Amino acid sequence: MFDAVFVPADPPRAGRLALYGGLAAAGEVADGTVDLVLPKGSAVRRTTVPARLLRIDEVLSRLGSDDGASSAAESASSAVGSAGSAAGSASWEAWRAAALAGLGLIGRGRLVPDRSPDGYGAWRVAPLDPLDLGWLRNLGAAMPAYGHALPIEGTRPVRLIDPEQLVRAFWDALADTLVRTPAASVAVRPGAAPFASSDPIELSGPSGWLDETALSEAAGARLVLRIEPPSESVDEFRAVLQLRSGVDPSLLLDVSDVWNAPAAVLSALGERAETDLLLALRRGARVWPPLGAALRDAAPAEVGVDDAALEELAEGSTALEGAGIEVLWPTELFAGELAVRGTVATPAPGAVTGPDFSLTDLVAFRWRPTLDGQELTEQEVAALAEAKRPMVRMRGRWVRVDHDLVRKLRRGGTRKLTGAEALGAALTGTIEVDGELVAFDADGSLASMLARLRAAEEPAPFVEPIGLQATLRDYQRRGVAWMAQLADLGLGGCLADDMGLGKTIQVIALHLHLLGRGRGPTLVVCPSTLLGTWEREFARFAPDVPTRRYHGAGRTLSDLTPDEVVLTTYGVVRQDHRVLGEVFWGLAVADEAQHAKNPLSRTARSLRTLPSATRIALTGTPVENRLSELWSILDWAAPGLLGTLDRFRHDVAVPVERYHDEEATARLARVTRPFLLRRKKSDPGIAPELPQKTEHDVVVPLTTEQATLYQAVAKETLAKIESAEGIARRGLVLSLLTQLKQVCNHPAQFLHEPGPLERRSGKLAALDELLDVILAEGESVLLFSQYVEMCRLIEAHLAARQVKTLFLHGGIGVRKREQLVSQFQGGEAQVFLLSLKAGGVGLTLTRATHVVHYDRWWNPAVEDQATDRAYRIGQDRPVQVHRLVTENTLEDRISTVIAAKRNLADAVVGSGEAWLSELSDTELSELVELSTTPLRAGAAGPHNPSAVGRVSAAGEPDE
Repeated sequence: MFDAVFVPADPPRAGRLALYGGLAAAGEVADGTVDLVLPKGSAVRRTTVPARLLRIDEVLSRLGSDDGASSAAESASSAVGSAGSAAGSASWEAWRAAALAGLGLIGRGRLVPDRSPDGYGAWRVAPLDPLDLGWLRNLGAAMPAYGHALPIEGTRPVRLIDPEQLVRAFWDALADTLVRTPAASVAVRPGAAPFASSDPIELSGPSGWLDETALSEAAGARLVLRIEPPSESVDEFRAVLQLRSGVDPSLLLDVSDVWNAPAAVLSALGERAETDLLLALRRGARVWPPLGAALRDAAPAEVGVDDAALEELAEGSTALEGAGIEVLWPTELFAGELAVRGTVATPAPGAVTGPDFSLTDLVAFRWRPTLDGQELTEQEVAALAEAKRPMVRMRGRWVRVDHDLVRKLRRGGTRKLTGAEALGAALTGTIEVDGELVAFDADGSLASMLARLRAAEEPAPFVEPIGLQATLRDYQRRGVAWMAQLADLGLGGCLADDMGLGKTIQVIALHLHLLGRGRGPTLVVCPSTLLGTWEREFARFAPDVPTRRYHGAGRTLSDLTPDEVVLTTYGVVRQDHRVLGEVFWGLAVADEAQHAKNPLSRTARSLRTLPSATRIALTGTPVENRLSELWSILDWAAPGLLGTLDRFRHDVAVPVERYHDEEATARLARVTRPFLLRRKKSDPGIAPELPQKTEHDVVVPLTTEQATLYQAVAKETLAKIESAEGIARRGLVLSLLTQLKQVCNHPAQFLHEPGPLERRSGKLAALDELLDVILAEGESVLLFSQYVEMCRLIEAHLAARQVKTLFLHGGIGVRKREQLVSQFQGGEAQVFLLSLKAGGVGLTLTRATHVVHYDRWWNPAVEDQATDRAYRIGQDRPVQVHRLVTENTLEDRISTVIAAKRNLADAVVGSGEAWLSELSDTELSELVELSTTPLRAGAAGPHNPSAVGRVSAAGEPDE
């Protein structure tokens, strides 16, 4: 790696950064030479070496390509810290750091005009404050010898130029280059050409004004303004003039005391202290006019500061700092932090009858001004709102008045919030007001509600209620206690346990716990296929609880008792929501709540009309495709908590799903945590008795017929997609994906012609191989496909092989469905074919020890639900999950995406197929391309990453 050294010149912009040593290896070509002092044998000698001489603009170009995304200050700090690392030579890294630090100074306006040694107009970096000088010293200390190996002319023995001096020359070269833009060269004022033109131009005419910039910051004195607040004898603020020594920055003296100071002090201030003071006052008066009064005073010591000048100074003293003047504010002036936070007016806990806080009540928003976190009194607020000056005296200190804050206080709190909105703000600690996110404090009954909610996250030990004919597991007790706490608060929530962890029995225990409180009957809404399950579970675990099915012809709610449980379906709710709405339900439960995940559907709207004291949603997948599904579920269970759907999409869903906004994700987690209890089988202590689950992809090749069909379909549809737009294009994309998946399953499914089945599909051959082993060992298997037609083809194929099967799909009624489940659990058939949509939820099929996903749903949550028909509480044998994937097809490529989405599920990133329709034509073509090169090595499931089977079309394993 080459080294680097800066070679100054006159004017400064003519300086060059010389790269030398190892140029050929780095692909650099020398275009000049440089005289350096370098080691030679056991000594050092002056020598001339070939070098690549970079102009300043070339240096800046290289900096941009190296670290264009980082800020100058951050990059400079990083570069100094990495000097000498493997990223580059130590000298190059040091000069890179120096360049970025210089750019930071220039960006802060540290620029002054000057006269170069040869009389040219030039720009340099100045003035430097003590922190800047400290940074300069650090750069000099970090500069390796190879980075400043320039000899000082005429020295014997030869000496190197001081690195700090060289860095300052480099900064001046940067300044002298950047200021001279093409626009400045064209629109130059008379006499300003030496400072605007890129050509060297000697100064002519009067130039005494440049004397102000000729002094070095490393010596002399610097003007400091010490702001003094009013006192008993003085009614206005004052700016006391002080001088700080450039040699000893700790030496700070009032100007009024300078002329009587000891000789040692005067020496530290420099021989030109008076000149330094006058020049600084002249510079400062240009940016802050009150200093002009000091210029007219024969013995300036201080200047008065009226309210307008004080306000200007308080807004920021950047302009004065740029003029080399430091501003010191007294500690007491800004010791108090005046802030305004939001809150709502709520009664004190217990001050009203009934619940202390309701999600549906309207509460008045108000501002809560604080000083150092302590709320101001009404008198203090009034004084603040009426303040005319930029500073007010309050609680023994001076406080700056924020005009925005005063406007808020004068406007007052005219906004009304629902209790749910106020609770959401209390949970996140923030609320949006007029497009601004401000801090929010809970008070009164809202604070009490917040404390009880947080306590519910770690509920008290739960005692199993009388009448429960079962022993709950520890995590189930915690779940019932959590729901009971929400019910006591008049709230609802979502129990999002994994499938198979016993959500049903937890609800049964909750119903028994709430009996006798005069709350009213319990309503359970579930898919029609689960009515029998709920009925049997109540009969088994709570036989004394009266239950009725509100389903089918002749359904009625007459003679309903307060302790009764009514079981109904989502379809009945759509039809009879007015009848069901005439009953006030003590507890309403939505099982498999994802059925109401579309907030605009008739199902979701009808469900919202049912009055109830507490609503509990049950689902193993609170988010399947997008966050609006979570909104729909929680807005039913805790209405209004997440705000309106439009605002939720704008403030939460888009930032989280599209931009992975960590802050928005954290806010969502904070507001949903008390209302969403999520437990997984893999969580420590949840279900340690569950056996091992092994997952792997069986990667199979296409047959010749499949490959031909695949390429023909892809080519034809991609051509149509290229000329389509909008909805039509998305429809074609999804149609393409469906057709290609059918080809991958079996040509007969795509062609809709039964015909012969054997030897036409790699997947079917692989399935035969799997079933031969599974059935020979006496095991049972669940076989899922999202296509009923494919299930029928497999059913016919297995029947021809004398394999008995059962087949469940969406066209089968409730009683027949229950019969099929009983037959399988009773061992009447070893193979249970299920369409994924009909059989993926609500079934207990623990006789199966193998699960085969013949085709992929491309949604890990849905696939996990299907797998959980066998892998659930009650399963006492290891479960193996086999996913059939066709090699080098879109299935193969998307399998890797599914694994990534599974890992992102906890961050509520949506999944499903909709994202595929947004791919560009090129991306889509790459996705569906039938490649002859394997796209992945060891594509595997998360539980067994090395278990990948590859089966040939003939069924022979390919090692």
